Amino acid sequence: MKLAVPLAVVIALATSGAALADDDCRSPMADWQPREAAMAYVQRLGINADRLKIDDGCYEIRGRDADGNTVELKLEPGNLAVVSLEVEFRSGADPSRYLAGALGPADNPTANPTGTPGAAPQASGN
Repeated sequence: MKLAVPLAVVIALATSGAALADDDCRSPMADWQPREAAMAYVQRLGINADRLKIDDGCYEIRGRDADGNTVELKLEPGNLAVVSLEVEFRSGADPSRYLAGALGPADNPTANPTGTPGAAPQASGN
């Protein structure tokens, strides 16, 4: 019976983590920004994209930043907001660019009817 309690805890943790890890996108395809807009947005963020694919209803883009770090991010296709970001840092790389919020969500599409995402937010000097 000792095994039953730890097994129940593992199952409970696994199922609760699955609910928290939901990074699916839900924009109707009719509202999606074109792939070219997603690629242009990522380029303005300083990422040279190698690949764009659709995964779980999101644009998933893989590329490299100016420092040569491998970057993979998921964008909500409707407004190009960053849903998730993964960076594989090279040895000796400085992660402060990502920690300072340099990669922000795209502009609100209702405030920007062209659907063109805005520039990434700038870090303040405070």
